[in-house]
Order: sequence, then C-alpha cells, then structure tokens
Amino acid sequence: MADNLRARKMEDRIHQIVARLLESRIKDPRLGFVTVTAVRVTGDLQHASVFYTVFGDDDAREGSAAALRSATGMIRSEVGKQLGVRITPSIEFIPDALPETAASLEAKLREAAERDAEVAALAAQAAYAGDENPYREADTEADDE
Repeated sequence: MADNLRARKMEDRIHQIVARLLESRIKDPRLGFVTVTAVRVTGDLQHASVFYTVFGDDDAREGSAAALRSATGMIRSEVGKQLGVRITPSIEFIPDALPETAASLEAKLREAAERDAEVAALAAQAAYAGDENPYREADTEADDE
C-alpha cells in the first residue's frame, strides 16, 4: 500500500502526461476539445481513473470517448515510460459530470433567487396585523403608580 503523498504525486504526473499526449500525440479526428479535469489513483497504485470533459455536443462527446478508448493502450505505455515505476497503472477514461452538475447548481441558484425576490416583494407590501406597537403602554403606566 502506497502512502498518500506518493499517490498524489503520481496523480499529478499522470494528469500532466495524459494532457500533453492528448494535445500533441493523439491525432484521431474523432477527438474533440478534451480537457483532463482530474486523475485518481487507487491505493495500490495499479489503476488510474482519468476524468475528462469535452467541449461540444453529444456527438463530440461520443466521438472523443471512442478516440480515447482506442488510444488507451498507447497512452498507458507512454505513461509507463515517463513514470518509470515497476508496475504501470491501468488507465480508465471517465467522462466528468462537472458541466452537468454546474448547470444543475446554476438552475437551483436561479430558482432560489427568484423565490427570494418573491418573498421580498411580499414583505414590501406587508402590513402589521394589529397596531404597530402591540404592547399596552397605558396599562403599564397605571401599574407603576
């Protein structure tokens, strides 16, 4: 079992290597504008999950996923060469749900802001149910005497 520091260093290094490979060495026409968002390595350093996003529509995402699947072997061998470790981790490409999550959060925040505006409008039109000062001041003066 590797320590956390070594796993984090390996994650950072794999992130850099894969990003550089996608930019320069992979010439697949199906590969769109891919951004590597994160890399997670298992505790035994034998499996790496590479999270990525693709700029574009669903066709661009599907094409990029197919291009990454076909280039996984070459990417793994290059990662093994550049890492210089005894066992090269297997690599799995996982589409990151970051854009969908961000869109969902933005929609929820927009809805909350609209509800806040409605409540503020209702509060501006609100009036007291009774008198402004519900306490009986005349009775307290009589009690003091």
